[in-house]
Amino acid sequence: MNIGFVKSKKENEKRVAIVYDDILKIKNKSSLFFEEGYLNNFGVSDFELRQLGCNVAKREEILKCDVICDPKIGDAEYLPLLNNQIIFGWIHATQNKEITDQLIKSNLTCYAWEKMFENGTHIFRKNNEIAGEASVIDALMKYGSISENLKACILGNGNISRGAQRILNCLKIPYKVYKRKDEDKFKKEVYSYDIIINAILWDVNRKDHIIYLDDLIKFKKNSLIIDISCDHNGAIESSHPTSVDNPIYFVDGIMHYAVDHTPTLLYKDASYSISSEVFKYVDLFTNKKAKENSTLKEALIIENGVILDAEINKYQGRQ
Repeated sequence: MNIGFVKSKKENEKRVAIVYDDILKIKNKSSLFFEEGYLNNFGVSDFELRQLGCNVAKREEILKCDVICDPKIGDAEYLPLLNNQIIFGWIHATQNKEITDQLIKSNLTCYAWEKMFENGTHIFRKNNEIAGEASVIDALMKYGSISENLKACILGNGNISRGAQRILNCLKIPYKVYKRKDEDKFKKEVYSYDIIINAILWDVNRKDHIIYLDDLIKFKKNSLIIDISCDHNGAIESSHPTSVDNPIYFVDGIMHYAVDHTPTLLYKDASYSISSEVFKYVDLFTNKKAKENSTLKEALIIENGVILDAEINKYQGRQ
């Protein structure tokens, strides 16, 4: 099987699935197809990829490959052009019925990065840490202050939270971390902070919020909400995803930052971390052995247009 690597057309998305040093580790390089200019941002030319024995072609040709690998494939504009192929990337079908319908219609087989775990640990956890780092850096730049007099809190203690903590530590901004079990305590104390960071993945089956619209009038004046998870109508009722070009908005005087793909702000760090995992699975796909790998087997959410993931069926009411 051949595997195609496409450049994302999502606004300001610069991450790639695999970098030069990891391509060197692939055995079946002749089965790799890269869209023209794939690694230009990393100082690697198409000529250098061809020298390795890889193929470089226009986007239309790449989209004909047996397997399409793209970090933001769930947001890809080309999904309707695919048919009876395999996709490999972040899909996030559970929360998006429209995407799921398209995957079914196109009879696709989908391996979702968000479902890839080894020994109970998400293999792309470093990308999540980078999301925490990039969000805090960018949001504070927009906020206009990195004063040590600021007081911050973080909801969540996972990978995203660790990234956020790393930046706050560097800036010497004091903060408190609230774990999931501390939701009630967080709700009582949140009004005393200048910076509120949401770093938890919201349960799609929950209908409540941790911060409601009516709560905002009780916040400190000139506060900042950094919603890294940025689930629409999720933990924070007033949150909705924003873009790199238009990252902030205000509700009742409270600044909201909710960019939905902040790792692209540190795209080289993110791409190197992604690639360090992706390359391990490339030869499995090209040799038609993906189903023999336990990590990939668990990440198989749709096969030939048939939903295998019970979470999708439950959330979307398909059964």
